Amino acid sequence: MLRISDISTTPDVTRLRLEGQVTGAWVGELRRVCAGVIGNNGHPQGRLLLDLTGLSFLDVEGVGLFRELAQQQVIFLNGSPFIAEQLKGVADVNR
Repeated sequence: MLRISDISTTPDVTRLRLEGQVTGAWVGELRRVCAGVIGNNGHPQGRLLLDLTGLSFLDVEGVGLFRELAQQQVIFLNGSPFIAEQLKGVADVNR
């Protein structure tokens, strides 16, 4: 299960909190939500920050999604050491 909460939105920045796991069908759901913020053509309408405080696991497809998001300049914050290790070489996780 994955919970995605919009914890703050301004005209320039959207900050979403992720809780649970990015696995299976939840990978597609997170992709859809992020695309709504980033825009269909990959050019940000505003900055997207993902707060990973409550994230406990990513499967292979989830890691692939985070790679795509990192290439689109999405910022990842507050990942646990375990999540940071899963994303090592894929994305920088600011703690």
